[in-house]
Formats: sequence, C-alpha cells, structure tokens
Amino acid sequence: MASTPDPVDRRAALKAKSRRAILDAAAGLMQRRRGTDFSVDELAAAADVSRRTVFNHFASLEDVATEVAGEMLNEIVDRMQAQAASAPPDTVLADLVATAAADQLVPVVAELVGLLGVGSSESDHREAVLMQRAFTLFTERMSAAMTRRHPAVDALAVELLVAAFCGGVLAFVRTWMAETGAVDTPESRRAWDDYTARLTAVLREPA
Repeated sequence: MASTPDPVDRRAALKAKSRRAILDAAAGLMQRRRGTDFSVDELAAAADVSRRTVFNHFASLEDVATEVAGEMLNEIVDRMQAQAASAPPDTVLADLVATAAADQLVPVVAELVGLLGVGSSESDHREAVLMQRAFTLFTERMSAAMTRRHPAVDALAVELLVAAFCGGVLAFVRTWMAETGAVDTPESRRAWDDYTARLTAVLREPA
C-alpha cells in the first residue's frame, strides 16, 4: 500500500514552489525593465500568486531583488566549489583571487548593474544599496565555502579575510563602473583584474 505524503512535506514543497516562482518572475521583470521599477501587484501577477503570498515570503520588493542578485553571485561560489572538488586547495587568498577573476565576476557584475539599474540616477542610491546587500549574501556564502575548503586554517581568520576581500571588491566596483561603463569587454576585464591585484597587494594570508 502506497504511503500518504506527509502534509508537512507537502506544505513545504508548495511553499518552496511559490518562493521559486516569485524569484523567477522577479528575475524576468528585472531583465525586461532593466531595473527594479515594478510593483508588488505586477510581481504577483507575473508569478501567478497572490499579493499576500509575496509578502509571506519577502518583507519587501527590495528583499526579492536582493535575493535575485544574490543568487547570481552565488553561482560563482557554486562553480568554485565544483572546481575545488577536483583540485587541491591553494591558499585562502589565492582561492579568493581565482574566484574573483574577471572572467568569473565581470559578466555577472555587468549583468547585475543592468538588472538593478545601478548608476541610472545619481540622486537615488536604492540600487547601489541592493548591490551592497547582494554582495553581503555573496560574502556569507563565500565565507562558509572557504571555511569548509580550508579546515586547518583558523575559522575566524578565514571569515575576516573573506569579508575584507569581498568588501574590497565592492569598494572598487563603482570606480570600475565609471572607468569602463560596466560593460563586459576585454578592456573592462583587464581593468577589473588590475583592481583585484591592487586589492590583493594590501591583504595577507591568515596564519
């Protein structure tokens, strides 16, 4: 006799499905609008859920946009972990530099700039704040991944280095945007790698 699905598991699956639908709909709206200028009602309609369901999962539209952006950056972490599975660990700093290389991050950051509308208005810092929040999520994932990859290194030292490195990347992003127009070209990638090298020069490997 077939077992009856656990009601709790079914509710969890439905909840996860709704959350995924909201995020996918938000990503689609951000791609079409090249920004985050849409309402909760528009998002709910695109996700085929109620307005109430949106707020059951997210406190605000900013939280939705942040998670969409964070997921894009988290793909970098996922790729790093997949590559790490077949290669011995380097130093923590070297692994961070490899993960932040231009061929890894420039395509993602250039896309985020377009999706979030960063730089579209000098008087409105909302999109810049969203970018910062997305990088915070990225930093948390990267810290956990690096701690697992380097178990012999003091966990706090790893966390501090990752925070300093990712914070440094976020700090030079706006300068890089102004210099390159935030487009993905060979020239913009060279500029990105130059900024990363300058950042690396002021950091050191944890003991």
